[in-house]
This record gives sequence, C-alpha cells and structure tokens, in this order.
Amino acid sequence: MDALELIRVRGLEVAVRVWHPRAPRTLIAWHGLARHGGDFADFARHLGPGWRVLAPDTPGRGLSSWSLYPAHEYLYAHYMKVAVAVLDHFGLDAVPWVGTSMGGLLGLLLAAEPDTAPRIERLVLNDVGPELDPDGLAQLALYFGMPHRFCTFGQLEAELRRHYTGFGIEGDDAWRRLALGSARRLPDGSWTYHFDPRIGEQFVHDTPRDTWADWAAIRCPLMVVRGEHSPLLTAESVTRMAEVQPGLVTLEAPGCGHAPMLDRPGQVKPVAHFLARGRWRFHLGKPHPEMPLWQRSWQWLRDLARH
Repeated sequence: MDALELIRVRGLEVAVRVWHPRAPRTLIAWHGLARHGGDFADFARHLGPGWRVLAPDTPGRGLSSWSLYPAHEYLYAHYMKVAVAVLDHFGLDAVPWVGTSMGGLLGLLLAAEPDTAPRIERLVLNDVGPELDPDGLAQLALYFGMPHRFCTFGQLEAELRRHYTGFGIEGDDAWRRLALGSARRLPDGSWTYHFDPRIGEQFVHDTPRDTWADWAAIRCPLMVVRGEHSPLLTAESVTRMAEVQPGLVTLEAPGCGHAPMLDRPGQVKPVAHFLARGRWRFHLGKPHPEMPLWQRSWQWLRDLARH
C-alpha cells in the first residue's frame, strides 16, 4: 500500500488503500465478504505502475468503521452507496471495476442499475456471477455467522490456511502476510479475525433480487475469472453467463477454489489485457467486443442517446 484515504460515508469511516497514486489510469478493486482491500497488494504489483489501484475496505472490515446498525448497513444497497461515495471522492466518472466474490456482485449491481451503470467502464468478476451454488452459500453463511476465537496467533493462521485453501496461496511467507492482515487481538489476549462478526447478518437481512436480469442488463465489457475447483461458481453457470452476454471474456484459474487471489502473473496478465482493450461504455442488445469498429461506434451513439 502506497497511500491510505479515509472517507466519511453516513457516519462511517471508509478506508481506501491506494497503490501507485500518481498512475495515469485508475481502477477499483473490491474484496470479498470477510476480507479487505489489502488482498490486492500483489495484484497491484503485477498490474504495474501504470494503474492506480483503489481498494476500499467495506464497512465492518479491515480499517473501516463497524456499523452500529448492521441490519441496515451490512447490505448490498448500502455498499452501493459507499461505492458511489468512493467514486465521487476520487472524482471518477467511469472506472474499471475488479471485484472478488462479494465485491464482484457489488460491481455487477452497479453496472446493472441505470443510475450507476455509466460509472462502470468495464467489469471483472472474480469467482462470482448471477448464479451461485446454494450449498456453497450456505456454508459461507454458517462459517461467518458465528464468532471465531483462537488462543494463539498460530491457531488463527492454521485456520486461515484451512478455510482459505481455495485462494491458491503458495508459500509460507504469503500465508503469514495473509494472517498478519487478518488478525485482531481481543481484550483477553486471544485472537480473532479483523472483521465485525455481524457481517454474516447480510445473509438474513439482504433483499433477494433477480441477478440474472441484472446480468442481462449490463452493457459494459465483461470478464469472469473462475477458480478451477470453485464450490460457488460452476462451469455450467459460466457457460450460461456467456450465452446471455456473448462478449464475455473468461479465465479459469488452475489449482484454485473460491476465490483466486489474483496474486500471480498467470492470473493478472489476462485481466490486464482485458483492461487494456479499446474502451467503449455501452452496447446495444447483446454486447460483443469483437464487432467492427464502425458498428461499435454506431451502437455506442444510439445507446448514449438513450442514457
């Protein structure tokens, strides 16, 4: 992390971790349910100094405030307001969005809503989509719906290695860095995770919606990264996603479950290539990034008139 910005959003302080603050291009990188923006350190390093990477800590995680009203603020509707506040703070009219798990769904919703769709220039979903395996979701809700306490730091690290094996992390140093960024000491000297244990209430209070309709409504370039052994995003779901959005760029990360860490060249380079493609914001009907330039321009003008 090269810098840290602190933003006030409806009484909450939201921490935004920044890499390469003077880079000419900017993207938002948003983490998963129980993680924080620090997970994108290696992603930013591999992406290179040409990109300013802004990685917020969602309220209730990392360095951001915990909510006094979890039933009202640990919800996607509130996270969307936080995201817009982050975009406004940095003066970003439109920006690429890379989202892991929850962060990907947040980007999907922003890209689907008419009021916020123009703010998402292109969208990378990391091991998430409009359809998730219900058994995998139930396991997540169960795990994060209960408090976790460890007598020693070593026990916490061992549990991280067990629970986050799907990240595909390689090497003791990487696991130790993950543990250092994930730990919080309790008053009795024991250890727990960095996040508010009430973030799991999102599974109870959030309002279900037709995310397939949201997916079909998106008009920006799209990419999905799937862990080879993901228990949440199936290969069949990715196939259906491509049927709805024929321009979808796909990448399968070998040796990973939920979710690839985006921490090595084999995962980051395809994302960088997608981010560097010619930029256009809207597509008419089903998007197809490989259509001729004249046709893209005509469709862009027609869609721009609608917006």
